[in-house]
Amino acid sequence: MEKIKVSVHGLGNIGKYVIEAIEASPDMECIGVVRRAKSIGTNKLDLRGCGEYPSLAELEAAKGKPQAALICTPSRHAFEDDSLYIQRGINTVDSFDIHEDIASMVEKLGVIAKSNKCTAITAAGWDPGTDSVFRALFQAMVPVGTTFTNFGRGRSMGHSAAARAIEGVSDAVSITIPIGGGRHSRLVYVVLEKGETLERVKERIAADDYFSKDPLEVRSVPTSGELALVCDASHGVLMERTGASGLTANQKLSFDMRIDNPALTAQIMVSCARASTRLEPGCYTMIDIPPVALLNGDRMSLIKKLV
Repeated sequence: MEKIKVSVHGLGNIGKYVIEAIEASPDMECIGVVRRAKSIGTNKLDLRGCGEYPSLAELEAAKGKPQAALICTPSRHAFEDDSLYIQRGINTVDSFDIHEDIASMVEKLGVIAKSNKCTAITAAGWDPGTDSVFRALFQAMVPVGTTFTNFGRGRSMGHSAAARAIEGVSDAVSITIPIGGGRHSRLVYVVLEKGETLERVKERIAADDYFSKDPLEVRSVPTSGELALVCDASHGVLMERTGASGLTANQKLSFDMRIDNPALTAQIMVSCARASTRLEPGCYTMIDIPPVALLNGDRMSLIKKLV
């Protein structure tokens, strides 16, 4: 069986785990990593033997055209990075996590993907992503009711990236703390740039869309080395729904998981890269994708095993 050829764009917290997940997938092959020119030659261990290239053009010249690219850069760069590949007719998968902008992303990427006869899958993480699928299934099972999604306690990669981008911040990590009823607080540890104050940085973080809706605490730590001591990759979710099935009330559903955040996000993205080769041109989220398209193996064998 010919393997699906994929590439990785970016080698941050998610990118290195994406490479591992591809390596563990018998039907997939990583043909290279595209990253910033100044980063070439670093993180050799994280590359796991994959070649690294400063541009898509150089990757294609050396290894050929990938069937799918996994976009492992911050969400605020996702549309630009997705477009780079889609315009070359290459499928993309990203873990875009700005919930209120996902519908707009689907519309904009859908136009580009259809015109270039390829597939884009956006918001392919665990939330948004697989949690979105559980929310959809919960609603199908209990159409009238209320769902609470409670995250953490754990590190949020999207919020951490947003905090690191704040003026005056040298490094940062954001911890999500569940309050209950689908509400959360944010505990942000920051390493300040020289001459910056914690008060000014906290004001900038509080004004950012990632943080403006939740209770916020910002603490300063002296160095990135000390930041690593609180930079736990564990995370989780408890999703609960109560409501009615038909005319029968008091139905209670629950889904609970505790995970390594970047590793699970990476695995979901790799499964979506597989699905991208089985879908018609356009842009999709995970609630659009048949579960069987995510799995390695043929449809009838999977039906016999899982249904």
